[in-house]
Amino acid sequence: MNSPALLDNLRVVLVATRNPLNIGAAARAMSNFGCTHLRLVNPYDPAYREAVSAVGAAPVLASAEQFSTVAEAVADCALVVGTTAVGDRRREHSLLTLADGAPQLQSALTTSRVALLFGSEKTGLSNDAMSHCNWLMTIPMHPTPGLRHASMNLGQAAAVCLYELVRDANTLQPKQEPMADAESLERVTSLLEQMMASIGYNRHRPATADPAEVRRMVRRLDLNQSDARRWIGILRRLLWKLSE
Repeated sequence: MNSPALLDNLRVVLVATRNPLNIGAAARAMSNFGCTHLRLVNPYDPAYREAVSAVGAAPVLASAEQFSTVAEAVADCALVVGTTAVGDRRREHSLLTLADGAPQLQSALTTSRVALLFGSEKTGLSNDAMSHCNWLMTIPMHPTPGLRHASMNLGQAAAVCLYELVRDANTLQPKQEPMADAESLERVTSLLEQMMASIGYNRHRPATADPAEVRRMVRRLDLNQSDARRWIGILRRLLWKLSE
């Protein structure tokens, strides 16, 4: 079951985490499964300092990277997947269960870096954070009477996801072509937004020109790295022609 080589491409990203026990528990789960790359986006600083002393997770926390935005934290990742308890929120992404999503994560991990996002304990991932995701993943749970929807503790959720990723990982076959990383997809998104502004699309169809919607649309294209570079070249050329 143990597959440290596979998880070497995984980046666990905690967004706006506030509880030091949760940060420590997630880091310990990572350590248990051989995952060493932890990234934190705007963590509550006192909580993060307290979490550094988490039992059994010191090496993971000592090497953790901090970022001010989700875009920066996932820029070098070809696949970005957000975790969610679903609830009553409107969904703009495909939603897979952990059992269905894990094989896709495993396949991507054989060739590229993958980011797995966990949101704030109280509110989960924000809509803006989700706009950076290719799709969302949830852990099915038995509904709890009296609660609007069930959710897992952050450390538990991380442990369950990591276990599913390393289970039967030795049978994986790599993808033929590495997928485009998030930085390249952001460049495509930015150029597409400039193109839409140049032709007046955002004035006539403002709802579909929303930056978050454009970002989600680009990620739904599922571009590989060479196709992303090609689209960047095409859009740059079109913008140059429009400016003549």
